[in-house]
Amino acid sequence: MATVNKLLDKINISGTVRTDEPMSRHTTFEVGGPADLYAVPETVSDIIALLSVAEEAGLSWFVLGGGANVLVSDRGIRGLVIDMRAFSRFGVEGDELVLGTGLAISDAAERAAELGLAGLEFLYSMPGSVGGAVWMNARCYGSSIDEVLESVLYVDETRQPRRYRVRREDFAYKRSPFQNRPVAMYEARFRMQPADPAELRERMREYYHDRQSKGHFSAPSVGSVFKNNRDFGAPTGKLLDGLGLRGYQVGKAKVSAQHANIVINTGGATAAEIRAVIEHMDQEARSQLGIQLEREVLYAGEW
Repeated sequence: MATVNKLLDKINISGTVRTDEPMSRHTTFEVGGPADLYAVPETVSDIIALLSVAEEAGLSWFVLGGGANVLVSDRGIRGLVIDMRAFSRFGVEGDELVLGTGLAISDAAERAAELGLAGLEFLYSMPGSVGGAVWMNARCYGSSIDEVLESVLYVDETRQPRRYRVRREDFAYKRSPFQNRPVAMYEARFRMQPADPAELRERMREYYHDRQSKGHFSAPSVGSVFKNNRDFGAPTGKLLDGLGLRGYQVGKAKVSAQHANIVINTGGATAAEIRAVIEHMDQEARSQLGIQLEREVLYAGEW
C-alpha cells in the first residue's frame, strides 16, 4: 500500500484517481473488495500515463468495462484498475457507428435503433460495455460482434495508440484477438445497415422479454456463467437443469430458479460464495456428464 500511495504523486491525469475503491460498486454481481488504485481516464494520454506509471512501478493493472462477466474477490484487486466509463462516445460517420468502449452496449444498441441503424440490436438489454462486448466477441440470438465490427482503437503493449482492422479469422465463438493481449481498447467502429426503427424496437422488446423470462434482471448477476456453444449437444442451461442445479445455494449466492446457467446474488452474497456455487456447477457437469464447461465469468483480484 505504501507503494500505491507514493504513485499517487506521479499520476497526473485529467480523470479521477482513488485508493481503496470498493469494486462492489462497479460490478454487476455487486461484490468485490477494494482496488488498491482505481482510475477513470478521460483521454488516451491518460491511459498511456496510467500504464506507464504502473509499468515503471511493477504494478499489475486491470481494464474494467461495465463490470459484467467478472467476479472480483472479497480481498479486492492488488494494483491498478482502469475504469473506461469516461470513453462513452456515440457517433455516426457514414454507415459506421463510432463508439467509446466505456459506453453501455445496450444503450448503444438502443440509440442506434432510434436512428434506424441495425447491427447491434441483438445486444439490447445485455449488461456490460462496448469494450467488454468486443473483448468477449459477445454473441446471442444467432449474431455476434465480429459480424459488424470494423476496427478498434487501442493502446498496445508498448503504450502506443494503434488501430486494429477486423479479420474474421481472428475471431471464434466468444473469442477475440484481444483476450490474450495486455492492451486497453478505447474506441470501436461498427458497420451498420439501414432499417425501420419501429421494427428494431419490436425486435429489442422481444430480446428484453426473453432475457427477463430467464431471470437476467431478477437479482445481481452476470448473465450466463458458462459458454453456451452447444458443444455437448444441448444449451448449457438445459444440461445444468438436467442435473437438478436450479436453486442450489451457498450462503447468499444461488443458481437462479429461472435458469440453471445463471448465478445470482440474493442479497449480501460474498464473492467466495458465488465462486463456490460456480465451481459446484462445474464439478457436477464433469462428474455426472463427463464434460468440461468453459466459464464466461472471469475471476479477478486476490483469491
